[in-house]
Amino acid sequence: MSSEIRLAFAHPSERSEATAGSEPRDRISLRDHIVEIEIGAFQAERGVTQRICFNVVVEVRPLTSPIDDDVDRILSYDKVTEAIAFELADERLNLLETLAERVAERILLEPQAMRAFVRIEKLDRGPGALGVEIVRTRGQAAAFLSDEEDALHPELVYLSNAAIASPHLKDWIDQLEATGRPLIFCVGASDTPAPQTSHRMAQRRIDLLAIEQNAWVLASKDDRCVVVDTRTELDWAMKNGQTCVWAPSKIVLDAVDGPSAQPSDAIALAAWFAATFDASEMLVIGAEMPRSSSLPLRAVPADTAKL
Repeated sequence: MSSEIRLAFAHPSERSEATAGSEPRDRISLRDHIVEIEIGAFQAERGVTQRICFNVVVEVRPLTSPIDDDVDRILSYDKVTEAIAFELADERLNLLETLAERVAERILLEPQAMRAFVRIEKLDRGPGALGVEIVRTRGQAAAFLSDEEDALHPELVYLSNAAIASPHLKDWIDQLEATGRPLIFCVGASDTPAPQTSHRMAQRRIDLLAIEQNAWVLASKDDRCVVVDTRTELDWAMKNGQTCVWAPSKIVLDAVDGPSAQPSDAIALAAWFAATFDASEMLVIGAEMPRSSSLPLRAVPADTAKL
């Protein structure tokens, strides 16, 4: 077996040592850290958990003065396991590659960390382990840090069906865009009843798709409204002044700690979404406000021209 192939299957600590530069670095490692989570792009991987195994090596800059047995002066192992736990709790992911990237980025935010080797393997998808390994250096985490520091607080607006059909719609969009805050619209299903089934998960998807159909109806009313369904696209849109209409299926189904509200209660679902995006407020046009919310609420009737 060639040395390249041997290193590909060796523990990341061996890859770290084999690719070390002239500058000496210390290493800390996490070996065979197994957690059970829901992850995967295939339908068979939804609604079930599977074991995944983490092996992580972090190269750190050696200290130039004595450690003095002070845990605050070193990169603690807890920082590595906390990075894994944080990313697993943030949202449900389809790809190990995405998870590995995010874990490496978060580790490299630590001031001592210089290079991170992250290997993640699925243990239950076949007779062997299926996985991915990445290497990232400190400079590659800068954009990730900047994104967190520059988090935006959007204006979230829920539109009833009467509001969608209102002649005031374009004026409302003008007024809301004039505030300069990122703007995201949420809607419920149309007044046409959605198909009904006794299968709970199937009905949930049907109800989410009914909301998405109505999102496209809103988008057809004004070209400034763009239907989006991923967190990445929403983040980009907020930073670039694009008005969005939320299509909820992907974010709701991929949420680790998903909403208790059902899609049939679209206003409560919108309030959950607003809270996850740390919205500045939730404006409800033409409908009753949700019974509870963790952010400021404001309601106006659908026949009001000025918001």
